[in-house]
Amino acid sequence: MDFHVSLAGRGDLAARIYRQFVDAIIDGRLRPGERLPPTRELAQRLEVSRNTVALAYERLAAEGFIEGRAGAGTFVTGKAVPAGAAVPGAAAGDAADRPRRGRAPGDAGVVARRLWRDLPTPLTRERRPDPAYDFRVGTPDPRLFPLATWRRLVAGELRPSLVHAENYGDPAGHPALRAAIARYIGISRSVRTEPDDVLVTQGAQQALDLIGRVLIEPGDHVAVEEPGYPPARLLFRSLGARVTGVPVDSEGLDVAAVPATARLVYVTPSHQFPLGAPMSLQRRAALLAWAERHGATVIEDDYDSEFRFGGRPLEPLQSLDRTGRVIYVGSFSKTLLPMLRVGFVVAPASLRSALRKAKQLTDWHGDVVTQAALARFIDEGLLGRQIRKATREYATRRELILTTLLRDFADLLRPVPSAAGLHLCARLVPHGNAGTGVDVGAVVARVRQAGVVVDNLATYYGEAPARPGLVLGYGRIQTERIEEGLRRLAASFRPS
Repeated sequence: MDFHVSLAGRGDLAARIYRQFVDAIIDGRLRPGERLPPTRELAQRLEVSRNTVALAYERLAAEGFIEGRAGAGTFVTGKAVPAGAAVPGAAAGDAADRPRRGRAPGDAGVVARRLWRDLPTPLTRERRPDPAYDFRVGTPDPRLFPLATWRRLVAGELRPSLVHAENYGDPAGHPALRAAIARYIGISRSVRTEPDDVLVTQGAQQALDLIGRVLIEPGDHVAVEEPGYPPARLLFRSLGARVTGVPVDSEGLDVAAVPATARLVYVTPSHQFPLGAPMSLQRRAALLAWAERHGATVIEDDYDSEFRFGGRPLEPLQSLDRTGRVIYVGSFSKTLLPMLRVGFVVAPASLRSALRKAKQLTDWHGDVVTQAALARFIDEGLLGRQIRKATREYATRRELILTTLLRDFADLLRPVPSAAGLHLCARLVPHGNAGTGVDVGAVVARVRQAGVVVDNLATYYGEAPARPGLVLGYGRIQTERIEEGLRRLAASFRPS
């Protein structure tokens, strides 16, 4: 690629060219072995004499930064250059006059809005090697993903007719994928929808963002589950909403505790996140009646209910809704891979136009190739096959975790009943048993040192939890590692 050279600054032209190449070599933008432009070409581009560029190159070569190779050109040498090294021959004050190369200036006077400065950092996946015993929440097993099949589908969509298309895609998403999603959730989840009702998004998080920007005015009241999904809570706060946590019990959201002023209610009724209980039919009916009385909207996030291990699934809120109060959100991040970044929204017709406009203004549309491949993946029955295969594997892991918890942690942890999803929750046993007085945060930190990663239930609360506990995912951990991982967890509860 062309290396950009600016002639702004002090000193003769050859010295300015020299200093910029040295800066780029020192901070790593030009790496060992990279080819520099020929002197004639660079001189023409900068509109300077060839001798000026040649002088800069001669100085760089004399100091060991570059070398000429007969018949090949001029290249950065393989000699090590210490990071942050001073530029040889630079005049005093030059470093202060130039911003640090390789990164944006750090101490400029531009400051983010206070809301963004005060907002906590959302849950992130740190870039580090996978732990030996990985009980992290919300991530499917990449080893189960049918990579060869997916590669075939993607390759089949990379046709010349697609590459040479003149127009951008539909902000609502690839038509074939919207039709496939409508059929799939209509059959598997009894969601009442047509393809025109479906808006494809870059994951569920973008779906929530679009809904929030379309519905929330600064200062509006939004109710979320407590405990609940932290990125949703933080997203609504970032849009200027007043966010209130509403308690959750064994039947789901306590509808009686929802503030009367709430304009939007966010729930995970099929598999409450993170506790796991489904919202009872009575609570579902009560929530819909409450939304109708108060003129509010309900977001139903159906994030991982495809993986069921028992019990009859309850009707989604969307299929029970008769007044257009429910927006249904789904994602393929749990059923396939998070990196695909494909989610969707099924909204009442009254919001369809506004959501499409918001999507177009956000990123115009998603990846057409991925969406077309996913449409074929669904239509060929491969998604259903993948879910059945993964469910069998996850059921084995889940059962082993439950059996071990009940056997080895009876005096410490009590699993919260659930019948779906990629994780389960276990709370400390109260009242005088071994769990009393346990610092769960310290346990999580200790067991991490032993190569085990689990989630502290407290991180899913906006306020302090009434009963501490742990959340254990079984999407990534291999079955043969579960018992040893839990043995190390038990040892961390009883440090020597």
